Amino acid sequence: MSKVVELGSVLERPADRLGVFALLGLGVAESLTSGLLSASDSVRSFFHADNCLFVRKRLRNKLADEIMSRGTQLPDIFDALPIEEAQREFQHEVAAIRSLCRQLLERKRSVA
Repeated sequence: MSKVVELGSVLERPADRLGVFALLGLGVAESLTSGLLSASDSVRSFFHADNCLFVRKRLRNKLADEIMSRGTQLPDIFDALPIEEAQREFQHEVAAIRSLCRQLLERKRSVA
């Protein structure tokens, strides 16, 4: 994934913001799990500072903020831990991101 996703331009309509954000997050998580996207690539393309700031200021949702926080830390796992432990922790964090995205979608569905 060579393009940078700018959430501010993708999530212009307030009514769909959390749902679209959750779907994008699920796509990134799936790409990480399948190896199509590395941890570093995911930070460059999705979990970057501008998007984190957008989520915090515009979405104002704890689950969305936690998704971004977990995503930004993915590359650090490989710097801090031995490779086998890092792989386990990486899979755990990606599963947590996926779960948080699903929670956002479930909340949106139950409100509708």
